[in-house]
Amino acid sequence: MLIKEAFAQAANSTAQTSDPTLMSFLPMIGIVVIFYFLLIRPQTKRAKEQKQMQNELQKGDEIIISGGELGRVVSTGDSYLTMEIAVGVEITVLKSSVQTLLPKGTLRSIETGKSSRALKSGKQKSNEPRQAEPENKETEISEADSTKQDNEKN
Repeated sequence: MLIKEAFAQAANSTAQTSDPTLMSFLPMIGIVVIFYFLLIRPQTKRAKEQKQMQNELQKGDEIIISGGELGRVVSTGDSYLTMEIAVGVEITVLKSSVQTLLPKGTLRSIETGKSSRALKSGKQKSNEPRQAEPENKETEISEADSTKQDNEKN
């Protein structure tokens, strides 16, 4: 009678040991699935949309590149494009550096916004370099006085 009970317990224990190994992998599998749907899938979707936008760029589109420069597309090639960042200033950049396609007229509204703010404040930007002002005027005056005193002694 004891032998039958021992075999019965051994059969139950082997069935239970194989089941917990599968159960211990379920949380890990669940984490991988969550990571896929929350991180990997949206990232690949955004990358695909970005690549499509970069391939569909046309002459006249207003863009922002990865360095933060705004400009208008002048011409496009397979992997490069030429953009105008100021009147008569054109640069060639990789298409992959284009970050954002701006709505038409954005550059014009930004330019008019800058000029109207400058007119309101009464200041116009000049290209002349500013002269540095002395930080401590008292030191400058005392040095000038000591120079005068030295000249008077001689």
